[in-house]
Amino acid sequence: MNLKDTFFITGTAYAGKSTMVRLLAERHRGIACEENYHEALMDEKLDSREFPCLCYSRDLQDWHDFIRRTPDEYEAWVDGAAAECEKLELRILEEISSQGKPVFVDTNISLETLERISDPAHVLIMLADPEISVRRFFERPDKEKQFLYRLMLEEPDPEQTLANFRECLKRINSPARYNRFLHAGFPVILRDESRSIEQTLAMVEEVFSLTSGRIPL
Repeated sequence: MNLKDTFFITGTAYAGKSTMVRLLAERHRGIACEENYHEALMDEKLDSREFPCLCYSRDLQDWHDFIRRTPDEYEAWVDGAAAECEKLELRILEEISSQGKPVFVDTNISLETLERISDPAHVLIMLADPEISVRRFFERPDKEKQFLYRLMLEEPDPEQTLANFRECLKRINSPARYNRFLHAGFPVILRDESRSIEQTLAMVEEVFSLTSGRIPL
């Protein structure tokens, strides 16, 4: 697989990864692989033995079971799904990396795999305060998040259900996970509310050594 023109952005939620991927693709006539781009292969008949975590939601009969999981169960599912997403992402990248265009990826691929397959200068980590993901999870208008929120309100004890789910979110947005990204050895950009999108984009382009402004915003 030739990934010389592929640029990866990883990190935490609410850091602006997919926004940067989309803008980079627009400005540099590239291909944007935004958040959850692996879902392009989800319509296939995935084998639940190979992809048990991704097939969990596909085969789920009652979504109330999803929101009732313990933090341990939720964390194991998230980590398992990320590993399975990596397999699908690599399949997609193998197909599109030969198109002669730069490819910008908001990725689930692990730090260990990125170290192995990518030019270190083509990997960027973007981080937001872990508390943001917990505090603002239901503020986004995503249909999926609002669907989960409505399910929680249907539970016998909505407050307890919400509290449990926030504990799940805290587990996967822990300081330990944040620090693992922070000290991984790749360039890092921290979320800064006082910085404009254009300023952040310029910083990302500098990290990737891209000439900015080929296509105006």
